[in-house]
Amino acid sequence: MLTDRQNKILKLIVEKYIKSPIPVGSKLLSKILKCSSATVRNEMAELEEAGYLEKTHTSSGRMPSELGYRYYVDNLMEPKKMSGDDMLKLQLVFRNQQLALSDVITKSLQVISDMTNYTTVVLGSTSHENLLKLIEVVPIDDISMTVIIVTDRGHVEHKNIKLHDVSLEEVKKTVSLINNLISGTPIDEVSAKLEYEIKPIIGKYVKQHEQLYNAFYHVFNDFTNQEINIVGRNKILEQPEFSSNIEKIKNVFNKLENGEVLTGIEEDDDNNIKVYIGTESNIDNDVTVIKTKFKNGNEEGTIAIIGPKRMEYDRVVSMLEYMKENIER
Repeated sequence: MLTDRQNKILKLIVEKYIKSPIPVGSKLLSKILKCSSATVRNEMAELEEAGYLEKTHTSSGRMPSELGYRYYVDNLMEPKKMSGDDMLKLQLVFRNQQLALSDVITKSLQVISDMTNYTTVVLGSTSHENLLKLIEVVPIDDISMTVIIVTDRGHVEHKNIKLHDVSLEEVKKTVSLINNLISGTPIDEVSAKLEYEIKPIIGKYVKQHEQLYNAFYHVFNDFTNQEINIVGRNKILEQPEFSSNIEKIKNVFNKLENGEVLTGIEEDDDNNIKVYIGTESNIDNDVTVIKTKFKNGNEEGTIAIIGPKRMEYDRVVSMLEYMKENIER
């Protein structure tokens, strides 16, 4: 257990380092704590020996280690009330009655990304949990139409397609074929069923079968791949930890492109806000991921904020709590 003074010192160092990535020295802390520099140095040395602080070769000051951040989040961090400006910007999004829930989530994450300079991610419920209920087609003009996909959970997606020299009757035959043979199939298996069950027989019923098959195949394939939405991907470049390290940037960008890494963010079933620091993030030792799950009717998923290890933890947690509360309202 740390002493009260060590808790105060560690908390001050974490919060100072979050604001500016410059190692914190004993002289500054001694003024704040109203004790001698020697006393502070001794306490800092003990915190370093215990693994809560690190010392660089170029400075006599200390910065938090991964263990130090973890201790801060679990024991020292105080809830931070959202500023009126932050709350107002998010309220404008949540009060927009013209937006669908998915758009509200994306736009609010864009606002958070802009306010914090962090990357934000939303992951929808996984495709295998949604079964195809039916598809419908609504003509727009002679060549354009909207394909509407409805799942058993009430999730609705739509995509515009263009078909040249294809009659509406041909389209209806294709839709009927898909609904009769593939209804009840997990969404992420529909593309495979189109390939092996629809493609071999569609030519018997539809003249322009290749064009129609390709159009519907791409519609379902796009639907399956819409599970991850990343906002502010380049924000990571604005952080000092990454701006001058090309290899680190490449590593982080590769991880953000890796669907398996991102979908791994939603693995646990805990609905509380979870904080993954450094190596726990599975992205980079200098990255933190803070995330929570949400559920609104038939829509569920995970929202996450990705930033440097010296993230404004108290502010980000408050923002996610506010988002989750408004999404589930």
